[in-house]
Amino acid sequence: MRLIFATGNKGKMNEIREIMSDSVPVLSMAEAGVSTDVEEDGNSFMENSFIKARAVARTCKEKGIDDAIVLADDSGLVVDALNGEPGIYSARYLGEDTPYSIKNAKIIERLNGVSDEDRTARFVCAIACVMPDGREYSAEATYEGAIGYEERGEHGFGYDPIFYLPDRGVYSAELDPDEKNRISHRGKALRMMKEILSEIL
Repeated sequence: MRLIFATGNKGKMNEIREIMSDSVPVLSMAEAGVSTDVEEDGNSFMENSFIKARAVARTCKEKGIDDAIVLADDSGLVVDALNGEPGIYSARYLGEDTPYSIKNAKIIERLNGVSDEDRTARFVCAIACVMPDGREYSAEATYEGAIGYEERGEHGFGYDPIFYLPDRGVYSAELDPDEKNRISHRGKALRMMKEILSEIL
C-alpha cells in the first residue's frame, strides 16, 4: 500500500513526511501522478477534507491505482476577535495567490487596538482518510495561541510568523520543525491518524 496525501504544498508535505513516513511511503498528488480539480465548498474543515480525499480517491481508482490510502487535510487559522476568520478560507484569504506576508499584515491591521487578552486564536487541522475499500476515518486537532503584533521567525510557513504562543513566549515560526511538529495542530492530527492506521493495517 502507498499513502497519497492530497496536497501540493511543499511545506505541508515536509511536515507530513517527518511524522508519517516511517509507517508507509507518503506521496504527494504530483508524485503519484494524480491530478484533479476539487471545489472545497464544505462548511467546516472536516467537510472540506473529506471532499478532497473522496475526489482524489475516485481519481486514483479511475487511473487504476487500487492500493492507495488517500489522506487529505483542511486546516486554517481561526481568530476569535475576527468572528473566526479567516477560518476555512485561510488559504484563499484576500485571494488565493496573495502572499502570506500580505495576509499576515492584514490580520494584524484588523486587530489594531485589540487587547492581548482578546487576540486569542488557534490553528485547526482536520484530516480525512479514504481506504482502498472505501472505509473512511478522520482526526482533528487544534493548536492554541494568539495573534502577535508583528511577523517573527524563519521557520514554518503561512500564518506561523504571526501566531504567538504565550506559554512559550515565542512565535510559531521561531520553533524548530521538530518542536513545532510535537505541538502543532497538524502534528497532533497526523499522529492521531497514524495511530488509527496502525490499528487497521
